[in-house]
Amino acid sequence: MRITIVGLGAIGALLAARLGAAGFQVAALARGATLEAVQRDGVELLEGDARRTQHIVVSDDPAALPPADLVIIALKGPALAAVADRLVPLWADGACVMPAMNGVPWWLMHTAAAPGLAMDLRSVDPQGRIAAALPIAQVLGCVVHLAASCPRPGQVRLNFGRKLIIGEPAGGNSARLERAAAALESAGFELARSTDIRSDIWYKLWGNMTTNPISALTGAACDRILDDDLVRDFMARAMGEAAEIGRRIGCPIAQSAEDRIDLTRQLGAFKTSMLQDAEAGRPLELDALVGAVREIGEHVGVATPNIDALLGLTRLMGRQRGLYP
Repeated sequence: MRITIVGLGAIGALLAARLGAAGFQVAALARGATLEAVQRDGVELLEGDARRTQHIVVSDDPAALPPADLVIIALKGPALAAVADRLVPLWADGACVMPAMNGVPWWLMHTAAAPGLAMDLRSVDPQGRIAAALPIAQVLGCVVHLAASCPRPGQVRLNFGRKLIIGEPAGGNSARLERAAAALESAGFELARSTDIRSDIWYKLWGNMTTNPISALTGAACDRILDDDLVRDFMARAMGEAAEIGRRIGCPIAQSAEDRIDLTRQLGAFKTSMLQDAEAGRPLELDALVGAVREIGEHVGVATPNIDALLGLTRLMGRQRGLYP
């Protein structure tokens, strides 16, 4: 299998290093300092005390990359809409495309389990550029359950976890899902094949749609956030709103908010991806994690006062610091 990875941030670089080491033909799209570092030195992967380097084909021009069977998009949410039309050469020949991204994907409400719920998510695809560039028929859903970071361009550290969940947007199984799963398993990832990837996406979102923006607002790691009773209560109320939205769109959650918060607490003192972005001066993935939930809530008639407050406060902070448009 020939694999192209779009974006060599933490998740993209981890995938590139592991898949390349497993013997796959790996190419990647990158830019700036990351492009220069990987062209010169390859991708360096740090796992515990182990350190290894993987050389891959890398370019800043999609048309310059070799054909691929699988394209993995590992961009931040705000970036994909801006470059989607430029990426079309990567999948123009029918490649399977797997976005490995946080939050609500643009296609979620076009494969709704209940009739009459289809909608375009303008919070994540404002001008419809992603939908126009990438047919849902070529998309494979993915949920990332691991944490990695980039100490410097071209270098990635696996912090914890190896789990990936993949599935067809419309449910069921397929040959392409099995091929992608087998490739990722051979690269050392723990793979779960889902027959309801929409619910898996919503469940992960339900767990991190509060901790991410709260960490960016406060600068606190997750242990400090969860140790504050007032913050925990606020999180539980916002999660209750999101759980009701999930129930109405065919993504029910059986777990209580308190149990999910306790599960997060077991991960200890870690910085969320949004806190890392805020500290590095990078754009915030606020729309995919919070804005889309509010938008869907309006569509299905669920009031979201706590989600609204979280979105408004984080959006204002982001605008003050030049991290949100």
